[in-house]
Amino acid sequence: MRKNNIVSMESIKKYVGFAFEYFIMGFVVLISVFPLVWVFLSSFKTNNEILESAFTIPKTPSFIGYQIAIETTAIHWRFFTSLIIASAATVTAIIIYAMAAYVLARMQFWLKGFVFALLISSILIPTNAMIQPVYTIVKSLGLYDTKYALILVYSGFAMPMCLFLLRSYFLSIPNEIEESAYIEGAGFIQTFRQVMLPIAKPAVASASVLTFIGAWNELLYALLLTSSEKNRTMPLTMKYFTSMFAFNYTPMFAALVMCIIPTIIIYIVLQEQIMESIIAGSIKG
Repeated sequence: MRKNNIVSMESIKKYVGFAFEYFIMGFVVLISVFPLVWVFLSSFKTNNEILESAFTIPKTPSFIGYQIAIETTAIHWRFFTSLIIASAATVTAIIIYAMAAYVLARMQFWLKGFVFALLISSILIPTNAMIQPVYTIVKSLGLYDTKYALILVYSGFAMPMCLFLLRSYFLSIPNEIEESAYIEGAGFIQTFRQVMLPIAKPAVASASVLTFIGAWNELLYALLLTSSEKNRTMPLTMKYFTSMFAFNYTPMFAALVMCIIPTIIIYIVLQEQIMESIIAGSIKG
């Protein structure tokens, strides 16, 4: 009888523990997802509906907010401008830093650890502290008010994060795979391009997502390095919306949805690769 009581108490503790864990997970999911759902639903309401009750479902869903956002600020062109800049910065960063990470992971040369630490330490430099030198360099290169300036700057800012993720993943790949490629007659570059890089796809996906999101959401340097409308990005457009539509929430929420959706889609598509990269990096970093 006593044994049954002990088993029963253990079962109760186990179920209570499970219930507590699911409660915490549900709470985290709720506070994370609810604001996004609320903004999405509000973008289909009229301004009067939002002011009357912010937490109701749209009575008659309307695309008037999206229409106003497109007609007033040509936000669709800002969307494509941000997409071009963020995508180009991501591709540039991955191509350069994947090669650098592979060399730092596999090649043996003097001061290799120092070089890696020096490159990674750039993450400790505050972004605001680089405003003057970045602006001076961009002006001297004749790239002011061009998309190339933002692509170059965003690619540079992605360096420490990309190097850390990619190098950690390359270190987790067994040396036997690389040696087999060399035995088959593959050279250094061919081994990297046809063997190691495909294996490191989770790390590449993770670095790509983080670089893209960082470039997509960046505001300070987009404001500093551009002046014409054709090179303005989505964050700058959102800044304009907050001042112009301070009391007209429908187009502002519509613009927010257009700004948020690309990053959510990219993360959902590549979430498995991101988790694989994080796990591999934690095993051997």
